[in-house]
Amino acid sequence: MNKKYVLTLRGLLVGILLVLFIFIEIGSRHVFTLLQDLSSTESPQASASLDLVPVSAPMPTLDLAAVSPTTPQPVPVKTPLVLFKGKIEHVFFHPLIAFPELAFDGDSMAQGYNDWFITVKEFNKILDSLYRNQYVLIDIGSLYTEKDGAVRPKELWLPADKKPLVLSIDDLNYYTYMRENGNAFRLVLDEHGEVAAYSMTPQREPITARNNEIVPILDDFVLAHPDFSWQGAKGVIALTGYEGILGYRTDQLDSPNYMNAKEGVLPVIKRLKETGWSFASHGYGHLDTSKITLNRFKQDTLRWKQEVEPLIGATSVYIYPFGSSVLPEDRKYQFLVEEGFRIMCSVGPVPYLAFKPDSVMMDRRHIDGIALHDQRSRLLPLFDSQEIWDSIRPGSGPK
Repeated sequence: MNKKYVLTLRGLLVGILLVLFIFIEIGSRHVFTLLQDLSSTESPQASASLDLVPVSAPMPTLDLAAVSPTTPQPVPVKTPLVLFKGKIEHVFFHPLIAFPELAFDGDSMAQGYNDWFITVKEFNKILDSLYRNQYVLIDIGSLYTEKDGAVRPKELWLPADKKPLVLSIDDLNYYTYMRENGNAFRLVLDEHGEVAAYSMTPQREPITARNNEIVPILDDFVLAHPDFSWQGAKGVIALTGYEGILGYRTDQLDSPNYMNAKEGVLPVIKRLKETGWSFASHGYGHLDTSKITLNRFKQDTLRWKQEVEPLIGATSVYIYPFGSSVLPEDRKYQFLVEEGFRIMCSVGPVPYLAFKPDSVMMDRRHIDGIALHDQRSRLLPLFDSQEIWDSIRPGSGPK
């Protein structure tokens, strides 16, 4: 081939590549400027939930046609926030019945499980109903602010038509009786580093699953329905300490296995916090606050702070065992405030939230067999228990 012809061809190719590079550079700068303009018009009120693409974010790969100045660019839709002024629901559960054949087997524990627990099937239906009814999970700590020891209500701004919901789980400790009656055994991290439940089937086969306990079920539900969680909130895990926490025997401080238990539970706690879960004290020994003496109550509270708090971190939430509360004038209540607790949660049939100068009092609805059977009308704002009821339960359905 003629040498002069080869040089001319190479020059032509270089020229084409140069023109193409300039065309792409101009188009990408146009898109970059457009995103800057869009972000400058964002409402401060909506910025907490619906941020536009940051100016510093890497640009996605675009076709040449997409960067043309004449091609309309998609404009993000912003959801307006409104100040919520209604009642705030708080519902709580116990660990789920993973194996109904063990829970409803007619032994001495069967009635208790029918009264105080719900099945996996029921929990899944409840989540679906709460979502359809426009509830959104919020962090219980977002309800108040504190300055110089004074506690004040905090404004709650939510997407329009959404209703706030606090969710908590009591006794996610996996006591010995739970392991024998159809609950999971402990929370663990699965092969992907996500929180799952370790269980033994009725056939005594070990399984690790994400579909038979509240935490992983709710995690996956929020993953599929991000608008069910406001700012990443999930729920509050209320723990005692007398049989360890989350299925690990962290109560046996003198045991040679204590360090193994501690090292096993800490990564689970870390992942729970990373994924929107928080913790509360449920007392160390699950004692009835209103019935025990002040001295015993102090001992119980301090033991929880000595054994459990170092593992889960400090918390401002105290959830009364049995829902048995005391009034702010009671020395037990005052002791809780002195120990750093600010939100005291009891049990009640309807939403209740009251602010005191140094604390907050909140009631929770118990969602269990008794509630499903006896409180259908009261629960209708949340769900219809006739639709929730699992036919595997003994006895008749909801009234």
